[in-house]
Amino acid sequence: MSWPKRSLAEVEAILCGPGSPHEIETRLVDGRLQRVYKHLAPSLRAFWLSSVEKYHNDTYVVFEAERLSYGQVHEYAMKAAGVYYTAYGIRKGDRICICSRNCPEFTVNWWACHLLGAVPVLVNAWLPLEPLKYCILHTQCRLILIDSERAAILEPVLTAMCSEIGVTAVLVLDPSCDTCLRKRMERYHDVVINFVGHWRNVLDDRYPTIRPEDNATIMFTSGTTGLPKGVLSTQRQFLTNSLNTVVANRRAALRRGENLNSTPSGPQKGALIAVPLFHVTGTTSYTMMATMLGMKIVLMRKWIVEEVKTPSYDISDVFLTRSSLIRRENVCVAGGVPAMVSDLVDSSLAGYNLEGLFFGGSPAPEILTDRARQVFPAAQMSQGYGLTETNSISVGNAGEDYVTRPSSTGRACPVNDIVIINEAGVCVPPGQVGEIWIRGPNVMKEYWHDPEATSKILTSDGWLKSGDIGSIDEEGFLYVKDRIKDVIIRGGETISSVSIENAVYTDPRILEVAAVGVPDKRLGELVVVVVSIKAPYRGQVTEASLMSVAQKNLPRYAIPVMIVLRDEPFELTPSGKIMKGELRKLARWHWEKRCANAQPTANL
Repeated sequence: MSWPKRSLAEVEAILCGPGSPHEIETRLVDGRLQRVYKHLAPSLRAFWLSSVEKYHNDTYVVFEAERLSYGQVHEYAMKAAGVYYTAYGIRKGDRICICSRNCPEFTVNWWACHLLGAVPVLVNAWLPLEPLKYCILHTQCRLILIDSERAAILEPVLTAMCSEIGVTAVLVLDPSCDTCLRKRMERYHDVVINFVGHWRNVLDDRYPTIRPEDNATIMFTSGTTGLPKGVLSTQRQFLTNSLNTVVANRRAALRRGENLNSTPSGPQKGALIAVPLFHVTGTTSYTMMATMLGMKIVLMRKWIVEEVKTPSYDISDVFLTRSSLIRRENVCVAGGVPAMVSDLVDSSLAGYNLEGLFFGGSPAPEILTDRARQVFPAAQMSQGYGLTETNSISVGNAGEDYVTRPSSTGRACPVNDIVIINEAGVCVPPGQVGEIWIRGPNVMKEYWHDPEATSKILTSDGWLKSGDIGSIDEEGFLYVKDRIKDVIIRGGETISSVSIENAVYTDPRILEVAAVGVPDKRLGELVVVVVSIKAPYRGQVTEASLMSVAQKNLPRYAIPVMIVLRDEPFELTPSGKIMKGELRKLARWHWEKRCANAQPTANL
């Protein structure tokens, strides 16, 4: 069959045509004319109520032995909202901290916040005490919802924190938690689920009007240095990505000559969510997409490679592998960062009728996409590009366009503009490299109470400086080369760490690769690569074998001077990006040790 059936221009005209969910109009937003989605819900509350009305009896959340319908989650969210309103005086605009591992209560309280018009503050549950405390104090949360692990971390400072910012209550989400219920903590299930007071109609006559430009969410950047920055977004800015998430796949369908069909058919489909809900990928890219399409959210507490003991619905005390979970729940959409996709490719799911496999978080090596296509031939491969500051996806690529351009993250979404700016501050033509700038109605409002940081990343006319280096081709496809801070400069030669990582990833025994620079008096920097080895191959991989792979695939100036082998997986940010700060220190230590010994070192 010949492809494409439609040109890019024809696809865009259909996608954004009259009556389409992606129909575009121009509106004055915050003093600037912007292209926006005409039929976007005015608020997250309206978005949720629409989905509940359409899918009321369908399964919404699956978590271990729990199964909740859209209607049940709404009932729980309504009760939580009513209790927060009556018992704690929470009103529109108040901040509510949610800091927890993935669990149904997280999702329930996410929607409870939006029923009230309150602003959920999603705090990284992996943070140590000081930055965790900072995030809550900085955003002046009136209510704190945490799991037992976070309760134990915060317990020593909780009384002082609550007094400083006027916290009305601290609720621990775990229903069986007893050890952490000290000082100002209460069990969420005791306070909310077992609440017997008047709550059901409390919001009926007191629903505040929520407008598209009202505050909606605060999420935190997952940077590896300094304190996190709170990304404040409006209702429109956050909701825009509910449509942006499906643009690439709908474009791919139109390119094949198909028509858009938004009506679900057949057994209910599931979306596997193992990335943290406190991160933009888990909440915006997966939860909002699934909610919009009437899918069920199959939650995992975290991504677990090994078998996990999970209660069955019919038989207790059984082992369910991740693969079994995917099959049982008719999961049609899965994926994530390259390590997650690699796990799926290596699993027993070969040949499973996966409809969509998504790559995101960090650039996917081409060798991985080739292997994924072989293992899941029916799956439509897709890749997205965005930041916390853009509420997830601004650029997407899927289907045959992804197959023909596997190193591209795709074309900008209909409401987004992408330009490439060089060091002189000039917009460069196609093919030239510079910093990627993004504009559109999904770009954040500001960093919460941090005008200095906001002005460094947002221009006065709405452009967001991404900090990523890339280029755009003649047809508008974006190629992300690297993070500005991750570029290695050796003897005046600028080397992309991604290109080095892709070369080493061609060895199928490798789980993760990080190319970093180490100081050198003569050349400025030298390339060192740190790798983690897949479990079945630990003890079987040598530095020499990987060096041979690098030499075959890289120009001479980019060949690493050293490759450090690790059995342990890398530490990742919540978005799935490799935390290179500690790896740089590790690489430098090993390189300086080798130089001091002036002789090759055994496997490390």
